[in-house]
Amino acid sequence: MANVQFYGTGRRKHAVARVRLVPGEGKVVINKRDMDEYFDYETLKRDVMQPIVMTGTEGKYDIFVKVEGGGFTGQAGAIRHGISRALIKADEELRGTLKKAGFLTRDSRMKERKKYGLKAARRAPQFSKR
Repeated sequence: MANVQFYGTGRRKHAVARVRLVPGEGKVVINKRDMDEYFDYETLKRDVMQPIVMTGTEGKYDIFVKVEGGGFTGQAGAIRHGISRALIKADEELRGTLKKAGFLTRDSRMKERKKYGLKAARRAPQFSKR
């Protein structure tokens, strides 16, 4: 089983992450940068690592990610989704754990469109009686 790789695509808001799992020692590379360098916030790093920690596969795989679109929170969610999908391809028995945690469900919440006559999706112009 030389050169085995597992792929998963994750999406959230406008972010799309293409994740590649390669058997290794557990390093995470996002857009050719280390995860600690890419994400400033500890919460986002924790979000990204949740599927790995939950399934107990820390140190088993090196994770290479190409992510584009959206903001950093959306990107972290997309990476988590992609890692979860790739883990299932690596080991089908992890599906129950990941599904129960809700990592396989694509977060369908999107930005609501702006409506005419309003300043934003729901924000009305300021009202003045006179």
